[in-house]
Amino acid sequence: MGKLAVRALRAVLAVLLAGTVLVQAGMVWALATDPEEGSLPLTPLRVIAILGMVSVQVALVCVWRLLAMVRRGTVFSHAAFRYVDAVIGAIVAAALLWFAVTAINAPGQRDDPGVTVIMGGVGLAILGVALIVLVLRMLLAQAVARDVEAARMQAELDEVI
Repeated sequence: MGKLAVRALRAVLAVLLAGTVLVQAGMVWALATDPEEGSLPLTPLRVIAILGMVSVQVALVCVWRLLAMVRRGTVFSHAAFRYVDAVIGAIVAAALLWFAVTAINAPGQRDDPGVTVIMGGVGLAILGVALIVLVLRMLLAQAVARDVEAARMQAELDEVI
């Protein structure tokens, strides 16, 4: 991976991390100072937004760590799996939080249930992203296994020579 690509991705990750922290701070501020008004229950939605930002932050930090492993050339190791697993967990958590938002919003959509169906579809799409990352994890597992096998074969060859 080129240095420019690594720097660009790190810049994007840093901006996203800063943005999520700002959103969290705004939600915490709103929880503490802004009373609930209207038909939507704002407190649960604000708590879900805060938790959603945590799941995004976990994924961002794990991608940052994986990027560091790529730069060092150590990404094809068993240590990478914990970060990939954490990313999968964060995406699943985000999907579950989205389904909670959908459930909170659903009673207000009785006249137009299409909105709830669309929101449910978005939740399924988020779970689909988790499945894609799971497939990529399986590819990483194959690459790590081949790397270990290649190292073993190289060691055997070095003994023969």
